[in-house]
Amino acid sequence: MIEHDITCTPYLVEVNGMPAPPPCLPPAARWPLSAVLVTGPSMVPTLRHGDAVLVRRGDRGIRAGDVVVAVFRSRPDLLVVKRAVGPIAEGWWLVGDNPLITDDSRAYGGADIWGRVVARYWPRPRLLRRPGV
Repeated sequence: MIEHDITCTPYLVEVNGMPAPPPCLPPAARWPLSAVLVTGPSMVPTLRHGDAVLVRRGDRGIRAGDVVVAVFRSRPDLLVVKRAVGPIAEGWWLVGDNPLITDDSRAYGGADIWGRVVARYWPRPRLLRRPGV
């Protein structure tokens, strides 16, 4: 997974056929967003390898069912995109949407939330709705 700190407007930018962070805004207009490139099939069908998503950084307001970017406490070197199931003593329990191919809390235990995925901006732009909304 590739992560870029950005301040942005959410529309598609391509560089050599690959998604790039959206154009920057002046510092006074900074948003708490980052662009993340999804790698691997663990979130199919919601997200696919190569999808570029916008992530609202921070762990406030995370609810069960949200798609999040997180770090497993047992694998601090690994930034992952998973679905939040619920809080546990060791952080959050996370699972992938693809039950056949996923390394999630069943393998690594609790995770610390880095942010919530709010939209996919490349290649098929769409908002990710929160459960029950």
